[in-house]
This record gives sequence, C-alpha cells and structure tokens, in this order.
Amino acid sequence: MPGPMGGRPPRGAKPTVANPGKVFKRIIGFVAKNYLLQCIVVLVCIVLTVFSTIQGTMFTKTLIDQYIMPLMQQTVPDYTQLLHAIIRVACFYAVGVIAAYVNTRMMVYVTQGTMRSLRDEIFVHMESLPIKYFDTHAHGDIMSIYTNDVDTLRQMISQSIPQLINSSITIIGVLASMIILNIPLTLLTLVLVGLMLVVTKKATGMSGKYFVKQQKNLGEVNGFIEEMMGGQKVVKVFCHEEENMERFNRINEELCDSSYNANKFANILGPINAQIGNISYVIIAIAGGALALGGVGGFTLGGLASFLTFNKSLNMPINQVSMQFNSIIMALAGGERIFRLLDETPEVDDGYVTLVNAVKDGGTIKESEKRTGMWAWKHYHKDTGITDYKELKGDVVFDDVDFGYNPDKIVLHNIKMFAEPGQKIAFVGSTGAGKTTITNLINRFYDIQDGKIRYDGININKIKKSDLRKSLGIVLQDTHLFTGTVMENIRYGKLDATDEEVYAAAKLANADSFITKLSDGYNTMLTGDGANLSQGQRQLLAIARAAIADPPVLILDEATSSIDTRTEKMVQDGMDKLMHGRTTFVIAHRLSTVKNSDCIMVLEQGRIIERGTHDDLIEQKGRYYQLYTGNSIAGENCIL
Repeated sequence: MPGPMGGRPPRGAKPTVANPGKVFKRIIGFVAKNYLLQCIVVLVCIVLTVFSTIQGTMFTKTLIDQYIMPLMQQTVPDYTQLLHAIIRVACFYAVGVIAAYVNTRMMVYVTQGTMRSLRDEIFVHMESLPIKYFDTHAHGDIMSIYTNDVDTLRQMISQSIPQLINSSITIIGVLASMIILNIPLTLLTLVLVGLMLVVTKKATGMSGKYFVKQQKNLGEVNGFIEEMMGGQKVVKVFCHEEENMERFNRINEELCDSSYNANKFANILGPINAQIGNISYVIIAIAGGALALGGVGGFTLGGLASFLTFNKSLNMPINQVSMQFNSIIMALAGGERIFRLLDETPEVDDGYVTLVNAVKDGGTIKESEKRTGMWAWKHYHKDTGITDYKELKGDVVFDDVDFGYNPDKIVLHNIKMFAEPGQKIAFVGSTGAGKTTITNLINRFYDIQDGKIRYDGININKIKKSDLRKSLGIVLQDTHLFTGTVMENIRYGKLDATDEEVYAAAKLANADSFITKLSDGYNTMLTGDGANLSQGQRQLLAIARAAIADPPVLILDEATSSIDTRTEKMVQDGMDKLMHGRTTFVIAHRLSTVKNSDCIMVLEQGRIIERGTHDDLIEQKGRYYQLYTGNSIAGENCIL
C-alpha cells in the first residue's frame, strides 16, 4: 500500500549508492575544506600510535632472545641492560598514549565542527530553494536528512574513517614486521587472510544493500509520523486511527525488514572472522613451533612469540576494516541524500530592479538611506547606463498570462486583468479554479509560461524577488506561527518595529483584546505553531503581522475563513483600514469580504469567465449569480 512518500518499491528491491566514490570524495573534501591541518595532525598521531604498538611487539623477540634466555644462563643475573631496554619501550608506549589522546580530542573537534558546518550549509541552501521543492518533497523526509543522514556522516568521520586509516597502517606495519621475522609463516598467514577477505566481501555486499534501503525506509517512517502529528485532529474526527496504524505497521515493517537484514549480515561478520583468526593463530603456532624448535632459518622462540602477537594484531584490524565498511556504506547512502539536496537548483532570480527608501525633492524622486515611509523602484537601464526611480504605488497588470505547475499542463489560460492603486480585487470560483495560483504568481513563487505581469509598469521578472516580496503583505488561510513570544510573531512582518508599532498593528487587527488577556500578554510564549491559541486568534496574529509590514499591495487568501461571523465583524473594520489606499487581492468565501470589492473576478477551470462589481454580476445573472443564489440558505456566510 502506498505510503505518504509515494509508491512502495517492489519487494526485494535493493537500492544502492549511485556513485559511492564521488560521494566519498565530496565528504572528505568537505571535511578537509575547514580542517585540513587538524586532519594532518590526526594522521600523524595515528602513525605514531601504530609505530609505538609495533615497536612494543617487536621488543618481545628481543626480550626473550637477548635478555631472558641469556639471563637464565647467568649465575648472578645483571638486569641493568634489561631495565634500560624496558625504559626505552616505555617511552615508545608513552608517545603512543599521548598521540592517541591528541587523536581522540582532535577528532571530536573536527567531527562536531564539520557537523555544524554541514547543517548550516544544508539549512542555508534549503532556504534558497523554490517553493516548488517543498511542495513536491515530504517534510518528514527532509527532516530525516538533518537527523539520520547527518548522524551517519558523524559516525563515519569520527569513527569509521580514523579506524580504517589506523587499521590500514597497522596492517602494513604488521605485514612488514612479519616478513622480517619469517617469510614462510607470513605467506601462510596471508592465505588465511585471503579466506577472511572473501567472507568479508560477501557479507559486506549483502549488508550494504540493506543499509542503503534502511536509510530510505527511515525517511519514509519519519515523514509518515510528521504527517500524522500535523493531522491528528482530522484523524480523530474521521476515526481513522485503525487505518493509520495499519499503514504505519506496513512501512514500519519495511524498515524493520531492511534493518534486520542489514544488521544480520553485519553482525555475523565479526564472529566468522574471529573464528577464522583463531584458526589462523593455531595453525601458525603449530607451524612456527616446529620451525623454532628445529632452528629452521634461524627462527627463534622469541621470534615465534612476536609473530603470534602480530598474527593476532593482523586479524584484528582486518576484522575492524570489514566492520567499518558497513558504517561507511550507510554513511555514503546518507551522504548521497544530503548532496542531492545541496545539488538542488536554488531559486533563480535574474531581477535587477530593487526597492529603496525614497523622498520627493521638487517633484523628483531621490533615494534615501533612512526609512521615509515612501518607497520607489530603482531601475538601472543597461543599454543607456541611466538609473531612474519610480514610486511604488501598487499598480498590478496581468497581460494574457498562461501558467502551469508543469509546463505540459497549463492551469491558467489567457488571464487578463489590472488592479489600480488602492483597488480591491476579489477572486471567486470553485475549488481548483486557480484563485490561489494567481496570487502565487504575483509574488513569484512560480514563474509564468507565457504573457507578462507588470508591477507599476515594470515586468516583475526584472524585479529582484526579495524586493518584490518586501512590497507585498500576505495573509494565508493556513497560518503559521513560530516559536517565540506573541510580540516576536507580530514583529516578524517588520523586524525593526518598535513595541508601539506592534501594539498599533495588533489593535488594527482587533487582536489586542485577546492578547492582553493571555498569561503574559504580548510576552506570552507560543510553541507548536501556536497550539495554545484558537484558530481564529492565530489568524488575527497573522493579520497583525501583515499590518505591521505596511505593504502597498495586500494579498488575503481566505484571511477570515477561520474567524466566526461575530469576530469577523470586529476584524472587518480593521481590515478595511488596513486595505485603505492599498491594492488588495482577496480570495474569500464570505460575502462580507467580497461584496464591497471594486472588481470581482469569477474563475472556472483557470479562466476568467466574468468580472465586475457585485451589483453588475448579479444583474448579469451568470455564474456569479448562480453561486450567490445557490448559497442563499447559508445567508451571507458563504458565497462558494
């Protein structure tokens, strides 16, 4: 059954990392970009740690052959030289301990710093993405990138890669030492190591496929949970708990299945390799003992003791390398998802017309560094090298606009309309007619396929998106409040607003009366998207947030839909004050917010089929008249 992320992959499908080498290179490059010197220090510390360990093991041969055996033959043993040798070895071990300590501390610094930088880069890039990305990707899946995928990289950087380097250097050093001690025993050891590598490759390949699938399934589970948390009221209203639990059980079962298989193959790898290592130790002990006792090639008991220690030392890093491969594969799967987000194309903005503070000097508009309450478009003409200024008034024109969320499927056709400064334009029509889509085009959440949209006579494609959106105030049907105080949420519309401006905006939206009754008034902390407020109260705060921005153009998308009729009458006065002198686009189902519009546009299937004032449209007895009379039982509460 499909989950919230889309269709379920066929059973048995095992996703893999498309280009693991490229992903690994990018991860290493990201770490080295900020911490190259620290990485070099870590590498040196690892080499010193391995060198001290190998020196200590090689000392076993010297200890037995040059000190213990001769001392056993002396009547009065002299331990002076032995003491000096032990002190030298102790110094080597001390260097190794210090290097290991520096390595550990440095890796903590590098890992946490890298994670901080990575999360910053992900968030900064995410903020630059177009609205379309968030409309087409599950929010829970995006959250999984910040949590699960970043955590897999943390484990790889802090543990897997250092352990892999340590083990690799250890293997090289140990092999070199074993060759010095006895070549035939070394060859025998390598044969047994080859057997271990074959087993490792097989188990790692099986577990790796499932680790990649596990990351994908984990994102699906997170997305489903996030979706259910946001829609709990709807779930309970329709008594959909049982069905949701069944759906969750299905996707959770998929996660359990992939995790089980991933860890099954990963966990059997250690015991298998350990037993192969034990077999290798026994075989080498028997063969080496025969060589030492026979004095073949000058091989001694001290050499055997060192070689057996190296045999164990060789098996251990090989086993560790095999175990780390699973973590690396899982990290590469997470890294691929992270870099896929980072490689998403940011929102394109080719605009060059900017919004500036302005003053009038003898009829001439000039730019001002101070906030004057007057705004102007700063338009630089490349062909002439001249910069002119045009006062921001809020004149919006749609000239034969076509638009589709997908270029091959147009949803708006031949939209022609104009809104003069200070006019109130209303959009009505059936659900899906294209009302909200039109407002999304004004602020350039999406770009049109054909036609032109002009703002104060300027093609909006020439206006920088950030400046364009600064000139627009938007109140959405789905309000969103941020974690913070009531005052901070209202001030979101104008970050440098004074407390007095916040109070004035709240009073304008008739929100002041309920705010003052809250436990801490304007300093009341809001959490969970304002869950401690009613839907109507949240809407009033959204209106106040738009009011404090004081924009010349206002977009109200079902702004009063969550407010009861009595509260609406209180708010309408404030809304009228807010809309006075501003170009306003209204999408509303309530007659009270539509009836007094300067022009009402009736849309059906992406086309404007009627336009005019309320009285004009009633006289035409067309679609608007049908909508109006068809809802006569509901009175003035609903027009659609």
